[in-house]
Amino acid sequence: MPNQAAEIVRHDHFFLASDHARNEHRVWWVIWLCGAMMVAEIVGGWLFGSLALIADGLHMSTHAGALLLAAFAYRYARHHADDPRFSFGTGKLGDLAGFTSAVVLAMISLFILYEAVNRFLAPVPIHFAAAIPIAFVGLVVNLASAVILSAGHDHGHHHDHDHHHDHDHDHHHDHRHDHRHEHAHGAGARDNNMRAAVMHVAADAAVSVLVIAGLLLARSFGWLWMDPLVGIVGAIVIASWAARLIRDTTGILLDMTPDTALQERLRGTIENDGDELADLHLWRLGPGHFGAILSVATAEARDAAYYRHRLSRFASLSHLTIEVQQRQPGGAM
Repeated sequence: MPNQAAEIVRHDHFFLASDHARNEHRVWWVIWLCGAMMVAEIVGGWLFGSLALIADGLHMSTHAGALLLAAFAYRYARHHADDPRFSFGTGKLGDLAGFTSAVVLAMISLFILYEAVNRFLAPVPIHFAAAIPIAFVGLVVNLASAVILSAGHDHGHHHDHDHHHDHDHDHHHDHRHDHRHEHAHGAGARDNNMRAAVMHVAADAAVSVLVIAGLLLARSFGWLWMDPLVGIVGAIVIASWAARLIRDTTGILLDMTPDTALQERLRGTIENDGDELADLHLWRLGPGHFGAILSVATAEARDAAYYRHRLSRFASLSHLTIEVQQRQPGGAM
């Protein structure tokens, strides 16, 4: 057998989402919008003696802070994407920022719940003339922020293109080329940093709607208990969103298998020719990017390049390491 040079595979460690830069720009737009609203409310409250305006401005600052965290995560991940100190790139930085934002959301929900319970026990007078307009302005700002953050959102996709070419030559070679491309979709392609940013403004918008409804009912029928009641409902909604985001980001940060269906398709691709997949590790490197380490046991004269070609249709496998174990035809290694 003639000597053949071993195939050299060099790995690219750029595992950021395709719309990373656009998402970063959208977050900065919302930060400027929320920051302007926050300053206007605090200055207006100080000039006109409205404690409600100052309180809402300070509340807006918590969401501006969470959005700043998201923006800095985007910026840091982009600037250090090729830093060799990060063995698997900076794709998970968005998940870390999303986890942190989710914790902040959970703390906000606990604070709202605490305030609501206190107001049940010790009702306070409500200045409807100031509170209702502020709630409406807050709702408009949050809806505008949600529209900006959601604009141009890319969803995961899946392309399947099968081309089989049979060529009849003198030596009767049969060439079959598999050109199917399977991209990450669903949770595997989700940008949790952007998801956390959207969740912050959506939570604030949901609370604004509940607050407006509660204030209108309280003013119309004298039901002062409606204000703390909608606070409790809002706290529960925000807590449930935060818990879901904490669960999803924790799984990624701890390298849980991100897509069990993809894992089974990988196994089927390797084993449908009689080989055995002795070991498989699959984890998420960033939005739409997976890493995989495979150990294949085979009785055929096959090398890592053969299996790399077999798995080339899985476009989401951005970092692939393959170990080949030769075994005897009877099954012994």
